[in-house]
Amino acid sequence: MKSENETSSADFILLGLLSRTNVHMFSMAMILLAFIATLSGNALLILLIQVDSSLHTPMYFFLSQLASVDICQTLIVVPKMAADFLTPGNPTSPAGCGAQIFLTLTMGGAECLLLAVMAYDRYVAICNPLQYPLLLSRRVCQGLTSGVWIGASVNALIITAFIMHLPYCSFKEINHFFCEVQALLKLSCSDTSQYETLLFVCSIIMFLIPSSTILASYAHILAAVLRMRSTRQEKALATCSSHLTVVCMFYGAGIFMYMRPSSYHSPEQDKIVSLFYTIVPPVLNPLIYSLRNRDVLHALRKWIGKCRHFQQD
Repeated sequence: MKSENETSSADFILLGLLSRTNVHMFSMAMILLAFIATLSGNALLILLIQVDSSLHTPMYFFLSQLASVDICQTLIVVPKMAADFLTPGNPTSPAGCGAQIFLTLTMGGAECLLLAVMAYDRYVAICNPLQYPLLLSRRVCQGLTSGVWIGASVNALIITAFIMHLPYCSFKEINHFFCEVQALLKLSCSDTSQYETLLFVCSIIMFLIPSSTILASYAHILAAVLRMRSTRQEKALATCSSHLTVVCMFYGAGIFMYMRPSSYHSPEQDKIVSLFYTIVPPVLNPLIYSLRNRDVLHALRKWIGKCRHFQQD
């Protein structure tokens, strides 16, 4: 009979990103600080969008969806990462690993599609402002958001179903800080070439098609901005540059991770790249979209003023 603390042969072991050295303990503390900043920053952004009527526009509706994605992505990855750091060798069941794969892929896919939708929103606002209320009505925004979540979920479900049905060897140590697709492919005892092809096709759909939409939108936006007056140019460029910063950071890491042949992957490199699409964007997004956005800053000052007034009363 197996002892209670013996890991089942079916379980996976996540080796994690950091070891228990002083330098790595400091790095883990920074990651936890980023985790707190992500939750508080994105939650505050959602709150401001909800309570301030001036932010009840399609752009901020999509931004609140992006903030929700960032919160979920962080909650899926960081707590498990911290638990494995504190108790090395902590087993992860196949069901738990599959759930983490599905959820991380869903959130990553949702962010890919949301960034494309947000680029379309800016294209309509700048290039076709008179048609903006019609082309991005409340019903259209809800339809686009539903499409984002359905598309991301279906993509994640397909990949997860194939990955979790692969036969795995008895040695099930995943050299990563979460159950990541590329890391699991390396543990399989079977030929994974077909699954790598499937992953590549899904990556084209989730990365290249939305990124092409973004590039086309911003090509038209740039042409329109150059014809504007200087004051309107400044405001349009400020909004669009914030969005492009997020796009370059997220898409760059995602494409580098999922669209390279497996022979070019190394565990340490994959773990570092994964940070740039699971942990870094969620903590930077609220800063990028708030500090460079006058409307959000105005809403924040107004909300703080109301809170102070309420405390004084």
